[in-house]
Amino acid sequence: MQAVEISAFGAPDVLRLGERPVPVPGAGELLIRVGASGINRPDVLQRMGHYAPPPGTSDLPGLEVAGVVEAGDAAAMAQAGLAIGDRVCALVAGGGYAQWCVAPVEQCLPVPAGFSDIEAASLPETFFTVWSNVFDRGRLQAGETLLIQGGTSGIGVTAIQLARAVGATVIATAGSDDKCQACLGLGAHHAINYKSQDFVAEAKRITDGKGVDVVLDMVAGGYVAREVECLAEDGRLVIIAVQGGVKSELNAGLVLRRRLTITGSTLRPRSVAFKGAIARALRERVWPLLVAGTVRPVIHSTFVAADAAQAHALMESNQHIGKIVLTW
Repeated sequence: MQAVEISAFGAPDVLRLGERPVPVPGAGELLIRVGASGINRPDVLQRMGHYAPPPGTSDLPGLEVAGVVEAGDAAAMAQAGLAIGDRVCALVAGGGYAQWCVAPVEQCLPVPAGFSDIEAASLPETFFTVWSNVFDRGRLQAGETLLIQGGTSGIGVTAIQLARAVGATVIATAGSDDKCQACLGLGAHHAINYKSQDFVAEAKRITDGKGVDVVLDMVAGGYVAREVECLAEDGRLVIIAVQGGVKSELNAGLVLRRRLTITGSTLRPRSVAFKGAIARALRERVWPLLVAGTVRPVIHSTFVAADAAQAHALMESNQHIGKIVLTW
């Protein structure tokens, strides 16, 4: 099969289209003939040598795919209500940039009715991540306020829509007025241009001084102290990436007085059982919203697999709104 390989750590042009053996599914796994593969920020970090795949995982990049089930553990598939020939999308720990990919059955979901492979491949990584962090760890509830840092990223466009769907007030930050308009178009109630506005002051103004209940942070670094400032009493800060650095200083007094929670997680190394529980929650709570059109995939660009380097360059430019997807 063809696969996109990392020939050496470095810039996007280290990605090469090569040949690999078709993987063989083991116990609890199935084999997908891939129609499309989603691109995510961790793929870029892996290409640069900053994010090694978990032990025992394919060295190929790619954390989400969509396609057709071609083989697998019959008992596990039957238990999950899946069969050979079904169209599925899947979260994987690696190996997604390939014509065939093995995935744990528990981490597979049926392609929502009417969705293309491109649309379906854009779902798993961001939807699993947002559900786990905003709703499980962040405990966002209807009537609360969520601040999303980076509202036009793949994570951001998903978080905006899901938070809006559950009845939360959504504030999103973005780096240009056009991107702020895109956030509003996706359902954010407020959008803050972080290059020309102080998001702390704006968050307090929007909430009449109360502060926000949950912050979804993909920056960390110097942002953490400022995010603590704009949290309401019993507020929760959830960190899912450290693009701004791993070290932060904050006012611990605010944490004590306002009873704040600072947490975070990475999804890739978690167990199949953990990810399977998220998949079941998504199938029950979110997949009906996708089928109904209440929540929709946002695709910025698609690239054929041979142009994976161009796709990575676009992601690094931060000019995209929504997801970037490879096709096979």
